[in-house]
Amino acid sequence: MTRVKLVHTTRGPAFSLRYAAASLALSVPLLAGCSVFGPIPQNRGTLVEKADFKLLVPGTSTKDDVRQLIGSPTTTSTFDDNKWIYISLVTHQQPLSYPKIRKQDVTVLAFDHGGVLRNVSQYDSSDRYNVGMAPGATPAPGTKVNVFQQLLGNVGRYNPLGNMNNQFGGSQGPLGGGAIGTGNGGTGNSIP
Repeated sequence: MTRVKLVHTTRGPAFSLRYAAASLALSVPLLAGCSVFGPIPQNRGTLVEKADFKLLVPGTSTKDDVRQLIGSPTTTSTFDDNKWIYISLVTHQQPLSYPKIRKQDVTVLAFDHGGVLRNVSQYDSSDRYNVGMAPGATPAPGTKVNVFQQLLGNVGRYNPLGNMNNQFGGSQGPLGGGAIGTGNGGTGNSIP
């Protein structure tokens, strides 16, 4: 039988200090490199600087001036075409979730009926509020139909020969019209 001799060596505190310093020196660049692969910001909407909006002068700037300086609006008000809305978002992707909003700016330009700018309102993320969903469901008219009623509901209704009561493919012909066309036995297009 072979005997194995176990040898226990101690390397001393100098080795453990060198090992800790080397592992720390390697881990710092590795952890710093993780920030390089961070979320990439994604710009959405109309990206206009706030300084560009300051070039607009209420009372003198017109819709054409705004289009030339800033561009077309992101949207207009639902009930008033004289309110132009510019929306910009900066988001970044999150794994297994919706994008997270880093920055959100909304600028509303109000024009009078002559197309002259009257008011500039700017909003950011601090001005927003969450709107809760209404509980329950919207009732729909009609009856509730289960799967069997959907599958068997049309049994007996389909009759492919039901409209074959004349020689032209149905009671009113293939065009389904009245007294003209090829579906009426040729009465609408007969040659004298």
